[in-house]
Amino acid sequence: MTEDPKSSFPKRVAIVVVIAVVVVAGGAIAAWRLGAFANHASTSLTLQGNVEVRQVNLGFKVAGRIEKLLVDEGDSVKLGQPLASLEKVYFEDALAQSTALRDQAAANYAKMKAGNRAEDIAQAESTLAQQEATLRTATQTLDRAQALLASATGTIATYDDALGAQREAAARVSVARQALILMKAGYRVEDIESARAQLAQQDAAMKTVERQLADADLIAPSDGVVESRAQEVGAIVNVGETVFVLSLTKPVWVRTYVSEPDLARVHPGAEVEVKPDSREIAPLRGRIGFISTDAEFTPKTVETRELRTALVYRLRIVVDDPGDALRQGMPVTVNVLDAGAP
Repeated sequence: MTEDPKSSFPKRVAIVVVIAVVVVAGGAIAAWRLGAFANHASTSLTLQGNVEVRQVNLGFKVAGRIEKLLVDEGDSVKLGQPLASLEKVYFEDALAQSTALRDQAAANYAKMKAGNRAEDIAQAESTLAQQEATLRTATQTLDRAQALLASATGTIATYDDALGAQREAAARVSVARQALILMKAGYRVEDIESARAQLAQQDAAMKTVERQLADADLIAPSDGVVESRAQEVGAIVNVGETVFVLSLTKPVWVRTYVSEPDLARVHPGAEVEVKPDSREIAPLRGRIGFISTDAEFTPKTVETRELRTALVYRLRIVVDDPGDALRQGMPVTVNVLDAGAP
């Protein structure tokens, strides 16, 4: 019996539809499994951040009138480069006065430490010899006066005068002898130590004035770019008053955040690639230099897919040699190269 073509057509259509559904379902399952495997195998971690603003307000350590400004806004400076200077005449005068006082204290200490000169000792010996000679003369005079008084040819007044002169001469000999002993002994230990302390005090005072003179020059503390100039030549500035604002260029720090589920995937020292969002350049190499130990809420300036109430940890990325590619505050994308599996 021959089958009617019209009745077999719906059956063939149904078979084709079933086969198509099976093929599509199989492809979807395979694609889902492949995507799941790829996501599991991926170890890359992409973060969003900004180049940190690192600035230093530069000012003099001493007060004075600005004599020179050696750089201007936008100039690149190197570590140790002079930037400005104050009038130094007052500091130089103070240094000259301090140096003189220090030299005086040094001479006094050297004199006390060396003791008395041989000439001073010889003079003291001569004085003692002179007083001893005077004593001998006074003693002889006293002996004669005593003999005359005993023979009833002398007077008591003459004897008393001779006795007083002899006693005075003896006292002068004692004074001269003690002076010679002191001259030979030199200065007391306490006096020498006092002179040494005075010398140390003047040394410290002179070093302070020398530092003040050196601080009259403003020196760049690191490499950077002059962001702004706040003073002009001739202005009188106080201690610490801002003269320049220096933008630090090396190293460059990038601030970014990692969510709590991805915290275990990063570690200090991990290599990263940093790429500015606004410039088409080759990625810059850097490393994770710091991971905060405290969790915080996601800052509003950080754009992430998670809710802004999610807890994150701050990372500091250190880019050692960025060239001229990065600017402070610039948004960048950070790819952690050796992040662990999610």
